[in-house]
Amino acid sequence: MPKNRPQQAPLTRDADLSKTEDTRRVIEGMVDGLNDHRIADIGEFFAESFRWMGNYGCGTKDGLRAFQENWQKPFQAAFGDKTCIDEARLYMGEWAAAFGRQEATHRGEFMGIAPTGKRVEIRYMDFWKVVDGRIVDNWVMVDFPHVLAQLGRDVFDGRGWEAFDDGTRTPPAPPAG
Repeated sequence: MPKNRPQQAPLTRDADLSKTEDTRRVIEGMVDGLNDHRIADIGEFFAESFRWMGNYGCGTKDGLRAFQENWQKPFQAAFGDKTCIDEARLYMGEWAAAFGRQEATHRGEFMGIAPTGKRVEIRYMDFWKVVDGRIVDNWVMVDFPHVLAQLGRDVFDGRGWEAFDDGTRTPPAPPAG
């Protein structure tokens, strides 16, 4: 017997596909702006009431100023020479998504780790909503555990599921039935 299922994709159900090219232009310009290390004038791409909703460790930024002060500045202080490389982008009306990596040198304090000078890869996924030519919402996943591992800190204390992949641990299975 089928289980009750929650409603799926309510935010994109009524996407206006005629806005796809406008969304593409905003996102491409914004990524170029981030790669140019712009902070003070990045509002060209973001609404003042912009919401940046990150995974644990990244935080949530309510408003453009909070994004500039509490994400862009500390991130660029830690990784001043970063380059953003979107490996794929998808556009659908006022929605866009991307995944990729940033390549950077650890030049400033990051999560309590003093600068190491190491080159790191910072993997991410972004989902944006664009309204009237500006990004209003951004859901973000940044792989901070991967960054920290490159800097010598294993946040999983050896208990990450990679051990299942390399055979050093046997994965548990749910009970039969």
